[in-house]
Amino acid sequence: MKRILLIRLSSLGDVIHTFPAVTDLRRALPGVALDWVVEEAYVPLARLHPGVTRVMPFALRRWRRGPGAAAWREAAAFRGELREHAYDAILDTQGLLKSAVVAWLARGPVYGFGRRTAREPLAACLYDTRYEFGPADHKVERYRSVAARALGYAPGVLDYGIGAPPRPAAAPPQAYCVLLHSTARAAKLWREEAWIELGRFLAGRGLICVLPWGDESERARAGRLAASIPRAVVPPRLTIGEACGLIGHARAVIGVDTGLMHLAAALRVPVLGIFCDSEPLDAQPVGSGRTAFCGGVGAPPAAAEVIAAAAELL
Repeated sequence: MKRILLIRLSSLGDVIHTFPAVTDLRRALPGVALDWVVEEAYVPLARLHPGVTRVMPFALRRWRRGPGAAAWREAAAFRGELREHAYDAILDTQGLLKSAVVAWLARGPVYGFGRRTAREPLAACLYDTRYEFGPADHKVERYRSVAARALGYAPGVLDYGIGAPPRPAAAPPQAYCVLLHSTARAAKLWREEAWIELGRFLAGRGLICVLPWGDESERARAGRLAASIPRAVVPPRLTIGEACGLIGHARAVIGVDTGLMHLAAALRVPVLGIFCDSEPLDAQPVGSGRTAFCGGVGAPPAAAEVIAAAAELL
């Protein structure tokens, strides 16, 4: 039985972008054992894909902060688990020095990005086989291609391989649209006035606007937006599974460049991406459902442009 090790440590969106590669692997090699090393915060997300055999949490950030002896014991246990099996192929689609070191510590041939493609070019020195990609190659296709070229198969029809879990209690009983207004980088945020204008348009179309959040500043923003959008809902803080269910049962999802926006594309929900300070060329939402995007690096879209795109999407 073939055994493959996949290394994609983070972030939320990139973990989701890796799902089609997992689906491809399962199609091409039905009996393969597929292990995945991922940062511990994203373990529940990686486990959403039924094609993953084992998920190995990588807790470097916590090990750095924790008590020395305990952290060393945990790190040693992780290394032991990593080297428990010899792998037919080790696929690093992160392209960072830390992910390349994890790949190098495991047992088997390592495949990854070349120096021009890796986010940290030094990482490529630790790979046995390297692949280069152009700036227009979407992340999903890069990750799929590394796996396909390493293992000698052709990728099939794009399929993220996951479905929506049950509708969570936080979801309104009526038709609703999820507005993903928050993201980790402030420059990616869209103006609150524009969100309000969009929310009022959606409310006029009979949709409830649901405004999820992740930390206190995001909850405060959600509250401000909801106060100005008729019938808008601010749910309680959601787990990854609950967020997946909320998004998977929505009429549409409109969001800034964040992982949950890509989750909507993975779940085949109509999705509109709003780009304010990131490049949509290789990070726009892609999936088998309806997708669209507005804006770009340093070019936040006007509310009217997003509303027009939302009207077409709906």
